[in-house]
Amino acid sequence: MTAPPSRPELSSSIVATDTPWEVLKRFTPARIALGRCGSSLPSRQVLAFGLAHAQARDAIHLPLDVKALAAALTTDGWPAPLCVHTRAPDRQSYLLRPDWGRRLDDASVGVLQDARRRTEASDLVLVIGDGLSALGVQRYTPALLRAIRDALDRTWRVAPLVIVQQARVAAGDEVGELLGAGMVAMIIGERPGLSSPDSVGIYLTLRPRVGCTDAQRNCISNIRVGGQDVVTAARRFAWLAQEARRLQTTGVGLKDHSGLPLIGVFSEEPRRA
Repeated sequence: MTAPPSRPELSSSIVATDTPWEVLKRFTPARIALGRCGSSLPSRQVLAFGLAHAQARDAIHLPLDVKALAAALTTDGWPAPLCVHTRAPDRQSYLLRPDWGRRLDDASVGVLQDARRRTEASDLVLVIGDGLSALGVQRYTPALLRAIRDALDRTWRVAPLVIVQQARVAAGDEVGELLGAGMVAMIIGERPGLSSPDSVGIYLTLRPRVGCTDAQRNCISNIRVGGQDVVTAARRFAWLAQEARRLQTTGVGLKDHSGLPLIGVFSEEPRRA
């Protein structure tokens, strides 16, 4: 009796094979040219995807270490930041109720009103929010703020730094309004991707107040290793802020003609996935 032919997918001789586009991986961290093993992906690619997904989920839930961040900023020469909180009492509430993350709680409103009485009017307030990636904020904010300080000219009157926990972008509008600032820049952790769990963005808004829309903001995003480096992002921010002051507008009325690159040189090898 003739034995039935063996099934290829069960054969022990099946090995993972690369694709002709392997060379393109040098230019992007995107999941391209993954190769194959039979009719599926190689095990290393399946495992790498699972790791990236876990890192993105962890970044969303990781809390911001406010004390460590504040200490790093004061070591860099900044006055002690004002630490406030939105109406979202915890991370679960923050994720389920985005609207709570856009407004400050009553105690924080009182803190900023008291600060306003004790400080002069400012042209700009720099606000730090954990957002959806406290990991990115923890890693890059001290260096980013240092670069912003170097990039801004001395004519800018900058308010005390403010750190907001459980923050959405719009929380910066209320901070700016309460402090009487001419502009607010919200530095916030961006939604994690499967190759960027630690990305940070800056949102610049002229005449901040509760109720501002995204059309009134300029965004500088993808600030991270493998994305836009902090020095380039700071220079772009300074250019936009100067133009916003000259034109008296931000958002759709202010276009980025700085000529700066949107992505920096990789400071480390992008992770293969």
